[in-house]
Amino acid sequence: MFIRTVVSKTSTGPTEYLQLCHNYRDKKTRASKTKVLYSFGRADQLDVAAIRRLINSLSRFLPEQDALVPQETEYLGSRQLGGSWLLDQMWQRLEIDQTLTRLLKERKYETPIERLLFALVANRALAPSSKLHMEHWVENETYICALSTVEVHQLYRAMDFLLEASEKIQHDIFFSVANIFNLEVDLLFLDTTTTYFEIDGEDEEQDGLRKRGYGKDNHPELAQVVIAFAVTRDGIPVRCWVWPGNTPDQNVIEEVKRDLNSWRLSRVVMVQDTGFNSETNCRVLQGAGGHYIIGEKLRLGPKGKLHEALQQKGKYRTLENGLEIKES
Repeated sequence: MFIRTVVSKTSTGPTEYLQLCHNYRDKKTRASKTKVLYSFGRADQLDVAAIRRLINSLSRFLPEQDALVPQETEYLGSRQLGGSWLLDQMWQRLEIDQTLTRLLKERKYETPIERLLFALVANRALAPSSKLHMEHWVENETYICALSTVEVHQLYRAMDFLLEASEKIQHDIFFSVANIFNLEVDLLFLDTTTTYFEIDGEDEEQDGLRKRGYGKDNHPELAQVVIAFAVTRDGIPVRCWVWPGNTPDQNVIEEVKRDLNSWRLSRVVMVQDTGFNSETNCRVLQGAGGHYIIGEKLRLGPKGKLHEALQQKGKYRTLENGLEIKES
């Protein structure tokens, strides 16, 4: 069965006609003949709607995967998938989902906390917005696997769990990443930064985090928090800390070393800038056979240890990055 075009000569010129034909073999002559099953009329005057109805009618008898025309389809909308899918694959590759699921077994949550936390991370990476706006973002703008909708109070509940289990989460995720990438943690870099809140005043509670202090964002009038990161030589985070905004750098070393020691890492050399330099911190860093590299301010002159080091004999050695060093 096939569609055939026949050209007829008329007074106005050649005219094409469309026909549905079928080939068969004549029983007497054994010759192949063509039978016209249906004529659609002139090719330039086709009833397109009728042809479409015929195709739709025939498609009903085809398997769904072979249907020529989708049946009873309606466009409802679209959501972005690529970014959230890629992040979800990384989330699983780093075994963050397994870590959270394992810790959640100890608690009886009815809400999908692991998916909610992933949604928070994905939103921050793809389209940073408020927690309230995330209700719209998850439902209408992006596709989060196994999370079709979200309510803002669920996000706050997930963040409460994140705060409660922070120590264990950081520990398990770091060692998972360390195993995957074969990380070397013999050298750790520590530094702090601040982030401020556009609010009036500061937390009145003594243990509140939002306090005024020495800010690195040029907003001394605003309350802030101090954030610290310990990272490997390749910049992979090992652990983070958050302290009240009025916490000086020199007051955090003891807690940092205690927390890292509790993870029983191998021999570690801590690298810090001059903001952490004090006699007390040096003693803390040297405790239990610890080692450190710490910056020294040149302007301290003869009063600083730097002056003693510069006075010692020996030649400087130039590293690949152009830095000149001399052991003392």
